[in-house]
Amino acid sequence: MRIGELARRAGTTPRALRFYEAQGLLPAGRAANGYRDYDEGDLRLVSEIQTLRTVGFTLEDTRPFVDCLRTGHESGDACPASVEVYRRKLEEVEKCLADLGAVRTALMDKLAGASARHDPCRLETSAEEIR
Repeated sequence: MRIGELARRAGTTPRALRFYEAQGLLPAGRAANGYRDYDEGDLRLVSEIQTLRTVGFTLEDTRPFVDCLRTGHESGDACPASVEVYRRKLEEVEKCLADLGAVRTALMDKLAGASARHDPCRLETSAEEIR
């Protein structure tokens, strides 16, 4: 299939496919007329790249998965290098979640302090406590 058909079937653009090719992720065979020529395996590679990109992987992160598929494995995560990328990405996500949890806690503390200062009931109670 030609680049336009692959792009249509994959739900992407020819420009994206050319970029993947330039990055060494999508090798393009050439027809006798010089046009890029793709097959179902290439559609599978593009789908794998898109799926991984959707969950936050960089193009470089997708490389082990693409390489795994290109060596004939049924799944892009059948190879140890791919599993290692999963582990690394999971660690990154866990760190982000921990950082966000700390930010959330700090914001909740600030909100509680601000609310206590602006709560009319709290102010009346404070005045009563002073007497």
